[in-house]
Amino acid sequence: MTTDDLNAPLGQRRTRRRRAVRIPLPYVVAGALALFLGTFVLWAAIGDDPLGGEPMAVVPTHLPAGTSATPAVHAAAAGHGGPGRYDGPAQEGSPPNPAQKVKQAKAAEPPNGTTTVNIINGMTGARQEVTIPTPALAGNGSSPAISAPADAKFVEMTAQGPIPKIAADGVRPADAFAQPVEALAGKPDAPRIALIVSGLGVSAKTTSDAITRLPGPVTLAFVPYGNDAASVARARAGGHEILLQVPMEPFSYPDNDPGPQTLLTSLTPQQNRDRLHWVMSRFQGYVGLIDMMGARFTASEQSFAPILHEIADRGLIFVDDGANPRSVAGRIAGADNLPFAEAEVIIDAVPTPGEIDRALGRLETAAREHHVAVGIASALPVSIDHIAKWAKAVQDRGILLVPITAVAKRQETAISHQ
Repeated sequence: MTTDDLNAPLGQRRTRRRRAVRIPLPYVVAGALALFLGTFVLWAAIGDDPLGGEPMAVVPTHLPAGTSATPAVHAAAAGHGGPGRYDGPAQEGSPPNPAQKVKQAKAAEPPNGTTTVNIINGMTGARQEVTIPTPALAGNGSSPAISAPADAKFVEMTAQGPIPKIAADGVRPADAFAQPVEALAGKPDAPRIALIVSGLGVSAKTTSDAITRLPGPVTLAFVPYGNDAASVARARAGGHEILLQVPMEPFSYPDNDPGPQTLLTSLTPQQNRDRLHWVMSRFQGYVGLIDMMGARFTASEQSFAPILHEIADRGLIFVDDGANPRSVAGRIAGADNLPFAEAEVIIDAVPTPGEIDRALGRLETAAREHHVAVGIASALPVSIDHIAKWAKAVQDRGILLVPITAVAKRQETAISHQ
């Protein structure tokens, strides 16, 4: 016992000051990372995810009114077995008699106009049979549905989805999906006008109005951002040729952005081709492509040439919307022997009834002077209304309204002989 302990008052022992423990910051960070990594490894080890975290999408199956899953599916859902339920390997036992087999086979046959698909649960392995309308008979049960996809021989599967290709027999999609042209009676050399209405697929009502109100020779251009396979098929069934609008970089990009997967001058040719393939995979059955914005891109030969070459290799045509006087599309298309057309009159640059009618008059004048003229309009209600009225009387004035492929082929010949 020390002297200090003897002299210290009872109950007042001095406490020793503890030294503060300081943990360096790197140790704290390393510990936090180790804790996170350990938690992740533990979750991966005990988590029940056979797909390994791969992206998944849930696709609803829309069945027409009065159509439902097969009775076997309902029985399985009720716990009575059947093809909709997975109960493991079949148990050994006496096989059913032949009459029972025939009865089961007839019960398993889907009704006319439908097809049965197997849906497999990736987590449990359970199978489920669902009856859906057959695409080729989804219309009235006897005639091909207008929403049927394009001929498979013109489709190539890529990482971005199905895109057009030239068939093995050499037939191009532009030729296969082209609409016929009927010459004016007694006027085989009548001036020709090709008129394009663009921007379809954004508004369902406007798209429907354009398909039903505009005559077949009017070409319809769809944006790639809608779910418009059925609308495209309806338009084709109504005699319209289809163009696909490709978003391209304008000078004001990104303040003015055409949309996802825009082709950019800052990307490599392969990156732009990948984006082009994504755009081309949105739907099928079109005869060619048309630029959507794109003043900067269409003026860059380095960026634009590989795209036009790809379009030519796919058996399509290209249409320049005529908004950019610096576009190099015509010169490159001629070198690639790519069927090409360029709009020379914008019908609704000023979207008023009077200006639209005057622009249509200028289009007629251009056709009489050059024998061929191409006009373009946006899918505005006022534009659709006035074009529909104009188209009813244009042939009476000795001018033939034709689809875009008829004009592009004529320009292709002219360019190749220059």
